Amino acid sequence: MVQHRVGYAPGVYDLFHVGHLNILRHARSQCDYLVAGVVSDEMAELAKGHRPVIPLPERLEIVRSVRHVDAAFVETVPDKVETWQQVRFDVIFKGDDWRGTEKGERLEHDFAEVGVEVVYFPYTVHTSSTQLRRALDVLVSRPGALSAP
Repeated sequence: MVQHRVGYAPGVYDLFHVGHLNILRHARSQCDYLVAGVVSDEMAELAKGHRPVIPLPERLEIVRSVRHVDAAFVETVPDKVETWQQVRFDVIFKGDDWRGTEKGERLEHDFAEVGVEVVYFPYTVHTSSTQLRRALDVLVSRPGALSAP
């Protein structure tokens, strides 16, 4: 029996941009089957302190439509090992902004116990959902901004 390497790329994927595409493209190049974990609105709010701009059903459809993604999964729990118990992946992909942090080291420790490899990809510095959100906030805060003529 041929063993397939299943990869898992979790993210909020809000305001989908080239950084998201890069992570999914790089992840798919390192596995045979890629599952993208799309974080629920509630989990995103817990982790980041605000709800995503784009609602979950739309984010899920966008990510599911990316050619590098074989399946999309709604992530509803904060514990990645609990998610692993449902999805059963061999490798998890994270941005390198996690490397060397407390949460990254905890992730590596927890996954070492179940034989899952943690692979970090370069974080796309010039584009992020946080930067896009800030730009939108500035636009919306201007008097008369984004209102219909």
